[in-house]
Amino acid sequence: MTSDLYFIYDSHCPWSYAATPVVNALSEAYPEMNIHTMHCAHFNGSDSAGQEQVDAVLKLSAVKFGREHIRYVNSPKNAIKTANLMAWMQNKQPNKMLPVLNALQKAHFLEGNPLDCKHDFTNILEQFKLSPSNKVFRDELSSEAEYILEDITEIQEMIGTRAFPVLLLSTEDKGVFIDHSLYLGQPQAAVEAVKQELS
Repeated sequence: MTSDLYFIYDSHCPWSYAATPVVNALSEAYPEMNIHTMHCAHFNGSDSAGQEQVDAVLKLSAVKFGREHIRYVNSPKNAIKTANLMAWMQNKQPNKMLPVLNALQKAHFLEGNPLDCKHDFTNILEQFKLSPSNKVFRDELSSEAEYILEDITEIQEMIGTRAFPVLLLSTEDKGVFIDHSLYLGQPQAAVEAVKQELS
């Protein structure tokens, strides 16, 4: 049976960061599952998640935050370039999207990298042998990123929420909303829940 997992997230969102281990666990348990990571580009430089959200994430999940991230936790965050990069990857190298997302989140949340200019991405681009065009690093969303936002809007209308992160499992005959909040502390538990849905 073909199954697809849709992960709507923002690279600069602490809750999305906490939900990514759930996606990783499902990806490892179901290597044949198609994983679609969809960046919603929520953070546009006008605000941040802030200390309160980080504290809440730390209570409910196993993820860690580095000292540099915490130092600037209340400074505005801008995920536009990351959204552009991930949209470019969807067209060019979709098989690397989840590993790259993990690397980007590690850089941002553990190392304090703002991921706000082309130079901030250099190490990750070299590590994964990526060569995106310069338009990825502009200050506005690329047309590819805009298309993904349209797809996200369709999914949000279908499930009746604009909240994120979202995990949606789709099989040949049904779509199942996975409540990631139940698995933030134990990502492996999501594997069993999905196993029951697929059986």
